[in-house]
Amino acid sequence: MIRFIAEHKDQQVAGPDGGAGLRWGVEPMCAVLSEHGMPISPSTFYEWIAKTPTRRQVRDAELVEIITAAREDRKTGKFVQTLGSRKLWIWLRGRGHDAARCTVERVMRENGWEGARYGSKHRTTVADDTHVRYPDLVDRRFYAAAPNRLWVADFTYVSTWMGFVYVAFVIDAYSRRILGWRAARTMTTDLVLDAVEHAFFTRAQDGTTSLHGLIAHSDAGSQRGFNWSTQQYPRSRIVHRASVRRVFAT
Repeated sequence: MIRFIAEHKDQQVAGPDGGAGLRWGVEPMCAVLSEHGMPISPSTFYEWIAKTPTRRQVRDAELVEIITAAREDRKTGKFVQTLGSRKLWIWLRGRGHDAARCTVERVMRENGWEGARYGSKHRTTVADDTHVRYPDLVDRRFYAAAPNRLWVADFTYVSTWMGFVYVAFVIDAYSRRILGWRAARTMTTDLVLDAVEHAFFTRAQDGTTSLHGLIAHSDAGSQRGFNWSTQQYPRSRIVHRASVRRVFAT
């Protein structure tokens, strides 16, 4: 009976002359039904409406259940807990859960869920005053007239869904080609040295037989031992030179 009222309330029937007739409200419908032996009061109807969840409430409950299960899952839990509203929205859509981004934002806010917050930017270069600084052979002119005259080595960090990683790379100043690179979760000596070694390998694959006269330029920071290790690198391959910027030359 309540569903009948919900389906037919506010409907307007045609009048005798074909024009607009009466519009049935909740109170008139309850009165007519009561007169015909089906007693029901308007308050009963409104109480039922108040207890019935809306489509939005139903969808929110479904999303909460899906997200809660994902956050507590042994395999995906730690990852999902780091996602903000935008990435969680993308993650849900990728698994067939079609929800508006604003809905995901609201559900997260109402449940007190937040993605991982990254702190201050990570410094990728820290100057080390305890190490000898060598002359800057390029005087900050990062261009070359031919390949293998100047390599520029540096590293940065890249944000990923699983956190950030450090990426070291070596670029030929002439072509701007990345000759070597390596990525790691920590800032270590081997990270940069492996990128340099990768650059040598790339040139060897290209058929280069001599790198005589090459200058390799990099930052002056110690990077947890990079300054020390490069001085120990075989002088037949690279010799350490730097001032405000570290430079390697052959």
